[in-house]
Amino acid sequence: MTLKNNLFTKNSSNHHFLITWIFTLVFPFTFWASSTGTWKSKVTKQNITYKVNEAKNASLDFYGKPMTVVYLENLGFDKIGQNDNKKDVKWLLSQGYRVIELNYNHHSCAVSPKINIDIIAINKAMASNDFCGLNNFSNIRSYILFEGYRIARDVPYFRDNPKIYNRPKEYTEGDLLYMDIVYPANTKTKVPVILSFSYANSYATYNGDLKKLTDANKHQRLNLSYTLAGFNDSFLEGAPASGFAWAIADHPKYCSWGSGKPENGKNDTYKSYQTNPDTAQKVKSAIRTLRAMKDNFNLSESIGIYGFSRGSSAGSMAIGDKSVLVFENTGYHIGVSDKVQAAVLGPGIFDYTIIYNTLDDGDKNLELRCPWAWGNLEENYNLWKTMGSEYLVETNVTAPVLFFHNTDDSPDYLVQYQHLKTKLNRLNIPNKTIVNYGKGHTVPQKTKDLKKLYDFFMEYLSKSK
Repeated sequence: MTLKNNLFTKNSSNHHFLITWIFTLVFPFTFWASSTGTWKSKVTKQNITYKVNEAKNASLDFYGKPMTVVYLENLGFDKIGQNDNKKDVKWLLSQGYRVIELNYNHHSCAVSPKINIDIIAINKAMASNDFCGLNNFSNIRSYILFEGYRIARDVPYFRDNPKIYNRPKEYTEGDLLYMDIVYPANTKTKVPVILSFSYANSYATYNGDLKKLTDANKHQRLNLSYTLAGFNDSFLEGAPASGFAWAIADHPKYCSWGSGKPENGKNDTYKSYQTNPDTAQKVKSAIRTLRAMKDNFNLSESIGIYGFSRGSSAGSMAIGDKSVLVFENTGYHIGVSDKVQAAVLGPGIFDYTIIYNTLDDGDKNLELRCPWAWGNLEENYNLWKTMGSEYLVETNVTAPVLFFHNTDDSPDYLVQYQHLKTKLNRLNIPNKTIVNYGKGHTVPQKTKDLKKLYDFFMEYLSKSK
């Protein structure tokens, strides 16, 4: 517990510090320390009150930083979880989270998707270690939760095969891949869930000085600098305001993004891309795991996919209806449906057989290295085809898709999007597109664009309870 940082925050007097310090010495681990103050909300344009609650047995990340939940309460809409806030905050504290309560006092702007403006601001502040008078946050294991929601952290969904990417060489046992599930507690109805595969990579790390594998780069799925804060991505954390639960899974490529090789292959063969059947197996196992555990988390049968960049390439493996045994017979909960009801996909790679249509258009790593993994394209076309999600789109049973992209992003992404969209149109699969919502390789951030994403999921995920 970082007592000094906690007590010398706004509105914490010397008298309060003295009393709390004495109680901490005399009655260790009996009280949760707390402090209060105000924070300027961007969405309400007003100062709103906060309360910092420190857990008596704090959960720390690998780097010794406290895992933090920013808990948004008294919002401008009826909450889904029926517990009172005091009960849910107490539960979060019992799990070791530091909890920062932000009281919106039922402000009319504290609704979806306006509230996403504050989600972006909060994540950037935590990433900068400057929020609500505090200067130490876990940059990889901090979360924004809406009132009535809880989190199940580190739910395993697959055991990795270290031979797939062969890095580091000391990694031989295979780690579990995990997801975090944010769900409403004590609901009257079950809610749909949106699953995303992180566009930050978790991976095994060997420490040469210690001469052992460490956890240094595990649990990177919500690394603020590379995901939510780095791209101002508020979509998942804002989903509960539209009635959804959400989950974030480790990216299927369990290796640093710029490296990895097949057995006896060239170094960095897999630089900047993922391979099947490994990716498809992990994606489908994650979906089955989420669906199999739905009753534990008040979830309905409806699952949507949200993907951006490498997370879009991975998540897109879920949309097609083609059955491939080797994709489906590995992992957890075999036999449970891996079907999803809708997907929102940003720029990604969907078909590797078209990467040479225009040379050096942004996918130079793929043009050079894919043949190292799969052989010459002309002679091994069928194998190359199985590496992308377009291969699995067979009939109009494929899930509806909303695409988003900016035309000034890397040209190869535009080619990939047009290719997959053409096939969806030919098969009469419902799809929509949001274009030029921003600049370059980015996610939608404006209220009007986020509303289109949430509305799309509401249309298709509400059909199946």
